[in-house]
Amino acid sequence: MNEHTGIAVALVLAGVIAGGMVWLASILGKKNPTPGKLAPFECGNEPIALPTGRLAIKFYMTAILFILFDVELVFLYPWAVLYRDLGVLGLTEMFIFLGVLLVGFVYAWDNGALEWK
Repeated sequence: MNEHTGIAVALVLAGVIAGGMVWLASILGKKNPTPGKLAPFECGNEPIALPTGRLAIKFYMTAILFILFDVELVFLYPWAVLYRDLGVLGLTEMFIFLGVLLVGFVYAWDNGALEWK
């Protein structure tokens, strides 16, 4: 038996159980839509108006920068754990990776993604 077989079985089993629960809830669940249940909910207050317009691009840029630096930490942590085993080649690869991230950071900074006005 392969070492990945257990992981595959667990993922398939979790998917079957989650899908089965959603399917059973849709089949057996009570369906009683009322106007109160179908109305938009804003923290207990009556909704003022339907949302209109578009979000500013700054929201998207902030999300992209968050993902950029979140991915950096995801890759940086295992490297730090295995630093001694990787040697000089691992150090060089990490400097290349951090250099690419630094180029992305400088590009975002130059385009004004870090200025909130």
